Amino acid sequence: MKRIIFASKNEGKVKEVRKILSGLNLQILSLNDIDYTVEIEETGSTFEENAKIKAEEIYKIYKMPVIADDSGLSVEQLNGEPGVYSARYAGGSATDDENNLKLLKNLEEFLQPHRAKFVCAAVYCFGTDFFTAIGEVYGEIIKAPRGTNGFGYDPLFVPSGHNQTMAELDSQIKNRISHRFKAFDQLKICISE
Repeated sequence: MKRIIFASKNEGKVKEVRKILSGLNLQILSLNDIDYTVEIEETGSTFEENAKIKAEEIYKIYKMPVIADDSGLSVEQLNGEPGVYSARYAGGSATDDENNLKLLKNLEEFLQPHRAKFVCAAVYCFGTDFFTAIGEVYGEIIKAPRGTNGFGYDPLFVPSGHNQTMAELDSQIKNRISHRFKAFDQLKICISE
């Protein structure tokens, strides 16, 4: 069984990625599993740059294959915000609820619909080789959070073609349409080699 490190401490994200890659013969270790506690500074200006920074940092230390991602929400009326700052939109140690409240406050001056997309840049790193994939899901931001089956901005985001938020959708449906699924599904071929 191939061992691979997923450069994430976010257990919600780790669970999703393990499910997406479950068909491969992998043991996916999160940063929590290997007791990695150092905060990796995400200094990139794009999701892809931040994913590469995380993957490279972990590979340098552990010399094992690494997958990493950076993902977030991009809202059209806010010129792409929160973008790469999605996890820390309301501040460095902001909770999901605080980030969601700030987003809703910033959208108050705009009429609906609040068109948005979730973006995920997933990277597979083995030494100096990088394979990158981008996944996107389009939808709208609603006025109040709904649902508990998700994290981040999931309770505010209704994907196109659906009437439930990402946090209300059944996890099987969510995993089939999510930006994270679309990105990591593209990486399966190089990860399994």
